[in-house]
Amino acid sequence: MQLSSGKLWGMRRMADPQGRFKMTAVDQRPPIKNPIAAHYGTHEAPYDDVARFKAMLTEELQGQSTAMLLDPHYAIPRGIQSLSPTKGLIVTLEDSLFDETDGGRTSSEIDDWSVEKIKRSGGDAVKVLAWYRPGANKVVLQSQKDFTKRIGDACAKYDIPFLFELLVYPLAGDAHQTKDYIEMQGKKSDDVLASVEEFAKPEYGVDVFKLESPINASDVPGVGNEGAGEVQKIFDEMGALAGRPWVMLSAGAGKGDFKNVLSHAYAAGASGYLAGRAIWLNAFAHFPNWSAIAQDLRTESVPYMKELNELTDAKASAWFDHSVFGNKGAIFQPDDASFRHVYPGFGD
Repeated sequence: MQLSSGKLWGMRRMADPQGRFKMTAVDQRPPIKNPIAAHYGTHEAPYDDVARFKAMLTEELQGQSTAMLLDPHYAIPRGIQSLSPTKGLIVTLEDSLFDETDGGRTSSEIDDWSVEKIKRSGGDAVKVLAWYRPGANKVVLQSQKDFTKRIGDACAKYDIPFLFELLVYPLAGDAHQTKDYIEMQGKKSDDVLASVEEFAKPEYGVDVFKLESPINASDVPGVGNEGAGEVQKIFDEMGALAGRPWVMLSAGAGKGDFKNVLSHAYAAGASGYLAGRAIWLNAFAHFPNWSAIAQDLRTESVPYMKELNELTDAKASAWFDHSVFGNKGAIFQPDDASFRHVYPGFGD
């Protein structure tokens, strides 16, 4: 596998010079909007409060990040002016409102938003979350597959990396029913692994996986602790199934739990993280005290990110050293046909 020029550049923009991803998510919508709305006792959260918090996250956390994940409704309008040009820009495409049916969940793009518009707006990568549960209705499963393939095709057309996030969820007959954007309690490792295996197929065009822990984050032991060996085998299997660069998401895990997850992921070949709530959720609890939020981000979130980054530097794998790229890495070759199409005569 060899990356096209646009995808290669986007991958480089998201990572540090050593090829490790230290990316912060500011694109969450329900996890931010719902608590704010609850504070005011309103159906919808005031736009200014949501956008202000996202802008604050961008300003305070980008220093420890290689890239920031922003949404087009709140984070980009209010936060883009403070985003350093040295940081990668990842932009969300999926709507936060999914369709919950008796047979499972289906996803869709944000209205009037597309891969093309993300590329034109200066995005370095497209991020998409898809809910997926192998045991869901066949029509639902096909809808999710078609949704993902459509975006993968568009990312190939516009030559921009496709960063794909997978989350399993409870079906109608499961316990722990919730529509919240949180880790499914009681999830089965086999469901996570089967989901990764499906979307690792080449027809989906995924360039980077953003993956959840294959077992509940709170149940992941520290490396060297009792049970760590069996857990590591599951992470190893997930990394092998991914078959391309991958990073871990936090799904609202606690700070210590997420560090344990990362330790196992890095031992399995992960190239970094793309996390949000594990980093900033404690600070958000101070809402609407903006000064307390800012203080907590500076005194707790940033030091925690430094810890994550030290672990990442020491243990994570460089994305361009992944075996999918062979012994030449992901280095773009100037005789690539797509490059010659854009720059006729290059290298002659």
